[in-house]
Amino acid sequence: MSVSISQSPDSSGRRPLIAVVGRPNVGKSTLFNRLVRKRRAITDSTPGVTRDPIEHEWVLDTYALTIVDTGGFKVEGDSLDEQVKEKSVSYLKRADLILLLMDVTDVTGEDETFIEYLRPYSDKLLLVVNKVDNRERENGVWNYLSYGLGEPISISAAHGLGIDLLEEAVLCFLGEAQLLKSREVEVEDSFSLRLALLGKPNTGKSTLANRLIGRDVSIVSDLPGTTRDVVESSFSYRGMNCTILDTAGIRRKKKVGENIEYYSVNRALSAIEEAHVVLLMIDAQEGLSEQDKKITSQIIKRGRSVVMVLNKWDLLQDVPNMIQAISDRVRFLFPVLSFAPLVPISAKTGEGVDKLLSTVYAVRKQMAKRVDTSRFNDKLKEWGEHYQPARGKRGHFKVLYGTQVGVEPVRFLLFVNRKKGFPSGYISYLTNKIRKELGFPSVPVIIDLKERR
Repeated sequence: MSVSISQSPDSSGRRPLIAVVGRPNVGKSTLFNRLVRKRRAITDSTPGVTRDPIEHEWVLDTYALTIVDTGGFKVEGDSLDEQVKEKSVSYLKRADLILLLMDVTDVTGEDETFIEYLRPYSDKLLLVVNKVDNRERENGVWNYLSYGLGEPISISAAHGLGIDLLEEAVLCFLGEAQLLKSREVEVEDSFSLRLALLGKPNTGKSTLANRLIGRDVSIVSDLPGTTRDVVESSFSYRGMNCTILDTAGIRRKKKVGENIEYYSVNRALSAIEEAHVVLLMIDAQEGLSEQDKKITSQIIKRGRSVVMVLNKWDLLQDVPNMIQAISDRVRFLFPVLSFAPLVPISAKTGEGVDKLLSTVYAVRKQMAKRVDTSRFNDKLKEWGEHYQPARGKRGHFKVLYGTQVGVEPVRFLLFVNRKKGFPSGYISYLTNKIRKELGFPSVPVIIDLKERR
């Protein structure tokens, strides 16, 4: 497989990388959300909520840094806990600065074991003591000097106390030389790409995300629901800056039983709003389901493009004409997806990923395409001569003229003689014509009507 994928400057470390580490339930995700000023990480009183490291841009005094919320360090646990710990520890070497977060109300054996593990990195570590929200707890912070990690910074991530002092300490620690690695916040390139991976649990979203990024960022496990937060990472393709959003698997509503999974699903659906293109991951062995249809309806409702990714294709290749059969079934059962490309891949082996990326690239270009108004009206006239709208009780419906009013999503406005009762079949006819003849074959097209007498 030869795919032109490379890590973006941000993901390769041009920006200083700050890692927030600590045992479970000390408030790492709360601090992370406070610093990036967004609810990017799920926060809950249940220990070990964060599993995958969550990277995000942290704008600090006009500098763009990268901050990562890591999973909690556990001394003992199951195989999944061990993967979480390995992912967290992997950031210690890469980080320019480590924020070790501890809880002022409770110091455990895990804290002390982790501190010893961190000794080799003490020259780039700041000790941050959380949940310091009253005078008694302030007095207790000085006990942390005994760990020999320098003067602790006391904060309350939940209430925002001490955050300004922490930010000042970060800038001071990095210094001018490190900050020169970062760049002032710039306007995002007009032809960047944000990809969201959606689908049911265990369809291979994290495996594909890791392959595109070029390193293991998302935890891959046979355990359904491993991914909880939206894991955001970057790569480059054909000179285009690409951001990939690996989301939690979306199960049927009645099967979502705990608060954490509820928040995970909401985060996954919110990722649709942030994406240019959504990759709907489908298990080739299971095929499309009603749940896939519901997920797709959320994508289409938000005007986003969708590429159906038929993963684990390598397990079905001996079945003749399978891809055509699946494609025909999709078009028949899911007419709303008639425009969406279907690409078979194996995220595990990399087969088909080059075709997937070239398809996404083409879809992205279609989403940004504009049609000249005069050309569009010439086409409207041509299509109208071939097939006119049906006649209503008050005479013929007429399309007077139209124009393209938006991209991403692609949107056209038609001025008609009567809006009420305008035949939906004619709107479908024009939508198909726009797709086929004006260069939008693989993206959703929205048509709005406005009455003009």
